[in-house]
Amino acid sequence: MAAASHSVELGASWRPTSQEPPPTRFHRVHGANIRVDPSGTQATRVESFAHGVCFSRDPLAPGQVFLVEIEEKELGWCGHLRLGLTALDPASLTFVPEFSLPDLVNLGHTWVFAITRHHNRVPREGQSEAEAAAPSRSPALLVEPYLCIEQFRIPRDRLVGRSRPGLYSHLLDQLYELNVLPPTARRSRLGVLFCPHPDGTADMHIIINGEDMGPSARGLPAAQPLYAVVDVFASTKSVRLVQLEYGLPSLQTLCRLAIQRSVVHRLAIDGLHLPRGLKDFCKYE
Repeated sequence: MAAASHSVELGASWRPTSQEPPPTRFHRVHGANIRVDPSGTQATRVESFAHGVCFSRDPLAPGQVFLVEIEEKELGWCGHLRLGLTALDPASLTFVPEFSLPDLVNLGHTWVFAITRHHNRVPREGQSEAEAAAPSRSPALLVEPYLCIEQFRIPRDRLVGRSRPGLYSHLLDQLYELNVLPPTARRSRLGVLFCPHPDGTADMHIIINGEDMGPSARGLPAAQPLYAVVDVFASTKSVRLVQLEYGLPSLQTLCRLAIQRSVVHRLAIDGLHLPRGLKDFCKYE
């Protein structure tokens, strides 16, 4: 869907007005081959391999994660989902470019990367590229309930992909947690956020299944509205937004975590004396 405006502009200065950001949704402006469901939380590329660029409906708050789960893959194409941020207001675009890389990036004020685990870290001043590419965490951090990225602390639970319950789902869940599976595997969860600095710039971070990949870009304009960009490209066919809790976890979440830790396999939840809605929430979320 193209916007009706006639120019590509940067928005006015913007600051978050609340500590808990609103739920994330996809923008009404998107690539020609994208269909967004009525809830605004699922984007599917219905034709071809391109014209799959999507944006967040609202600018992100500092530290807010725009998190998508890969719902569906399509065989026969080379390439995977791209993810990033833009300071362009999607509503100001006269057309949505066919590709995020390089077309959208060439419009300027946009930082987008193809999802990999190895080449999207940028070094700090005085740091070599090899040091920047080194993993930023130790295996012990996998058990930590929070992911710390610069000045932000994000609950890790929803950041990690989960398989659909089945015979081997407990094994697959461990592979997601350990980041053994390819980052673009079905059910992987991929997120983007920005962290502002006192000098008015920001770093962009990409998260893969609960692992911070480090700054992918530096010097973003933190005073400008920054929208998430998701390019549902090539072998990635459909993505679903995952909502995060940034404050204290809800009672429902605490119950779910307690139940999940008390069973060996999620299929065993069906045998518990619990309401069906709570069982489904524990199995699928």
